[in-house]
Amino acid sequence: MFNDSKKPLIMGILNVTPDSFSDGGKYHHVDAAVRQTEQMLAEGADIIDIGGESTRPGSNPVSVDEQVRRVIPVIAAIRKQFADKVAISIDTTLSTVAEAALNEGANLINDVSAGINDPNILTLAAKKLAPIILMHSQGTPLTMQVNPYYDDVVTEIIDFLKARIAAALTAGIDKNNIVIDPGIGFGKRKQDNLDLLANLDKFVALGFPVLLGASRKRFMGTICDVTEPSELVTATAVTTALGVMADVKVFRVHDVKANRQAADVAWAIKQSRQK
Repeated sequence: MFNDSKKPLIMGILNVTPDSFSDGGKYHHVDAAVRQTEQMLAEGADIIDIGGESTRPGSNPVSVDEQVRRVIPVIAAIRKQFADKVAISIDTTLSTVAEAALNEGANLINDVSAGINDPNILTLAAKKLAPIILMHSQGTPLTMQVNPYYDDVVTEIIDFLKARIAAALTAGIDKNNIVIDPGIGFGKRKQDNLDLLANLDKFVALGFPVLLGASRKRFMGTICDVTEPSELVTATAVTTALGVMADVKVFRVHDVKANRQAADVAWAIKQSRQK
């Protein structure tokens, strides 16, 4: 999936939760979720990332049963409505939720714990031949923004991702089914996030597709002096353009249209530079 397309991929965020930091409560009804999916596809989304558990700072974990209750009807409705016209990602750290989602028609797994929260998710991905996104996070969503600290954020996260890649390969996951994510905003200070964005090429150099999830993140609000996440559309698009220039492959965003445009223009510029 990630190696088939040379152009950057846009992953549209569909939170079917009541408490996500930016759009909680908007799409947890099936009809609203399907309408939002239709809009994101029309705006150029390649993947729809569906999550039933908020991972905003300070959030509490959600049980297996509740996550399944939230995501499965939505995945089923989207798959029925759009058939094979859309790739669906399940955003979860739990193998039971991931398996239910894959059985219902999801195509890949997005695990913000990189297989640490539930190691069985790696075995599941291998068994199902499903691509998996391995993301770095310091701590859990409940605690991750409580005084995070790094001596060298770029080196430490690269080392973490190398270890998780090794764990995924040991579990039997095909190399071509591994995507890595430095985890912008997940247990990071403002300067940590900036350092990661300034060194995206070092993550790309690991040889795996890189996903960037900077959409509407709070650190950009402090730079731009805004408090509403929805006001960070332009700021997010800037990170998307920079990511394209660094060869980042996938961009997980709330605002598909703006980021599709940013990615496409940056890609066109990049192609001209390489001639």
